[in-house]
Amino acid sequence: MPAPDRIVVGYDGSAEAALAVRWAARHAALLERELEVIHCSLWPLLTHDLGPVQGIAGSGLQHQAQAILDEGKAAAAAVAPRVRIRGSLLYGLPAAHLRRIAEDARMLVLGSRGIGGFMGLLVGSVSLELAATASCPVAVIRFDNNKEGRIVVGIDSSGSESALALACALARATGADLTIIHVIRPNDGAATKTGNTQGAARRLLMTALDSARTQAPDVTASHYVAQDPSVPRALLNAARGAALIVVGSKGQGILRGTIGSNAHAVLHHATTPVLISQQRETGRTLVEQTT
Repeated sequence: MPAPDRIVVGYDGSAEAALAVRWAARHAALLERELEVIHCSLWPLLTHDLGPVQGIAGSGLQHQAQAILDEGKAAAAAVAPRVRIRGSLLYGLPAAHLRRIAEDARMLVLGSRGIGGFMGLLVGSVSLELAATASCPVAVIRFDNNKEGRIVVGIDSSGSESALALACALARATGADLTIIHVIRPNDGAATKTGNTQGAARRLLMTALDSARTQAPDVTASHYVAQDPSVPRALLNAARGAALIVVGSKGQGILRGTIGSNAHAVLHHATTPVLISQQRETGRTLVEQTT
């Protein structure tokens, strides 16, 4: 029976997945969570001949798959030797397995590319699909150059409670400063109709700041309103030099199983890890800290 207080990370042997494993291990230690490393082998979909070659030690596709999993576990242990690390070797397409395994996890961590990626995409199709469909928060790691930087969270007119709570929990665990940003698009008729003016935006941010100070009283938190015709561009500018950017998504892209355009653009262009919080989420999250 998998432990619910765990972080799940996918590993396929690629450099991108190795970066994700190290990030996941470091945060499992900070959050005092168990870590589960998953490797999904596609070979059984292509051939039934998985066994070793006679007379050649360590050969065979099944052995190769196990070696990849062991490599991922070793990479995690090197970063977080005190974290309990489990490993699971599964056979088949990775998206379905990872979605199922992470169903009651605190967070799913993925590399930006690897199995399931398409040439020309900065973020692979598996990562994009799971960012939209997983029932837990999904972190996509393409760069991790500012480990000591602040955490940036973007909130929309709803207040993005789930995204804010995740950002607060991680800021508490890491000791990072927290920046809360709300973007207004100038000359946006819809924004004008909903009263999304500077004054309304400031009130929204003050409410968010009060909530952040309640959830993470020891964290230095700040907020500001950005005006930009492009919401993703404003979020990415705010996240320069940050350790992490947290964004909410309703999982309502044009195509079924895709995230919205703002979260999609942030994932593709961010130079820092991105954590996607599903706004429809009702299950367990990182916020339920152990005492």
